[in-house]
Amino acid sequence: MRISHLRQRLYDLGAKPCHEDRLLRGWSQVCSYDRKGSPAETFFPLALRNELPGIEAELDGLARLKSEHPDTLTLPLSQGERELNRHSDNEKVARLLIELHDGQMVESVLLPRGGLCVSTQVGCAVGCVFCMSGRDGLLRQLGSAEIVAQVVLARKRRAVSKVVFMGMGEPAHNLDNVLEAIELLGTQGNIGHKNLVLSTVGDLRVFERLMEGLTHKPSPQPSGGTTDHSTRPSENNGQVAGHPACGRGGNRERQSSIAAVKPALALSLHTTDEVLRTRLLPQAPRIPVEELVERAEIYARATGYPVQYQWTLIEGVNDSDAELARIVQLLKGKYAIMNFIPFNEVDGLTYRRPSGERIAAMAYALNGQGIYSRVRDSAGQEIEGACGQLRARAAKTRESASNIRGQILQRA
Repeated sequence: MRISHLRQRLYDLGAKPCHEDRLLRGWSQVCSYDRKGSPAETFFPLALRNELPGIEAELDGLARLKSEHPDTLTLPLSQGERELNRHSDNEKVARLLIELHDGQMVESVLLPRGGLCVSTQVGCAVGCVFCMSGRDGLLRQLGSAEIVAQVVLARKRRAVSKVVFMGMGEPAHNLDNVLEAIELLGTQGNIGHKNLVLSTVGDLRVFERLMEGLTHKPSPQPSGGTTDHSTRPSENNGQVAGHPACGRGGNRERQSSIAAVKPALALSLHTTDEVLRTRLLPQAPRIPVEELVERAEIYARATGYPVQYQWTLIEGVNDSDAELARIVQLLKGKYAIMNFIPFNEVDGLTYRRPSGERIAAMAYALNGQGIYSRVRDSAGQEIEGACGQLRARAAKTRESASNIRGQILQRA
């Protein structure tokens, strides 16, 4: 299901933008449709009220929790943060195996500090050699509503204030649905735009779409000020920012094709060597690393959000001093963050993560050169649940059970 199709369905039921907005806020934020002095039973049009139970059932069926796999690993915290969050569910890490309405499965990950990693495809066509997600290729795209449904499912378990599009799939290959999901999460979903992180291996379509409507760097905030990148409802007559009030006309105003929500960008780099990158990411677009970094830097300066460079550390492959030197050449002076992600073992692969000492030394070396670097452990290490592994095991179990049933029927 696409969110645009849901919007059209609501419109056909007589919903005006204010009705649509309240329903989408209620769904995406897992909260009541009621407002003070304006209960849903009198606010929504009659036709919509009659169809609402069916719509809610359909939305609930988009993503269902099949299994949850807690992980005791968390992102690095200071002693004060550990004490403050000692009893907080928002610091727990868990990989969620999610069953979609057609029986296909994807994975989401609950991350510390209210984070959530979501999938955008069933499978993946990029075929990164160190990742389980693309072993079977691309099976199908996720609709934008299915992507948001992962957030809804997570919010039924705990608060979610940041969503990273780094799960199964390459967002660039499902860009319309991904950007539609981002638009809803950054408005009705009430998530700050800088806390929506779109990851890509590097695709010109991503840079072109994200740059639409951006022509200059945002004005700096006054000293001590903060920027609120979320869109919140107005309190006047039920009117919502960007939409007309309910009482104004009967024609639905179509939103601009240029997205108002501009997410932060993460670029899966993994190496500075073109030949090695082709081997590690065999189906990624053949774009020079220097061009990827330059395009990412332009977007970072236009939005005011640093680019997060993703680097899966593999012992003896991309952890050399030569790689470090080239990273410094590429990123020194750039608005960038380097995320080192130690390789998480995958069945059938001989790759290994570097030693803890080597990982720490690499981050220390880049920080010493003025390139902010941090180590992000791959959620799922303790449960053998690197991205795609839970789904692969579940699919294998399902296939085995199906074969056994077939054998029994044949014998009968």
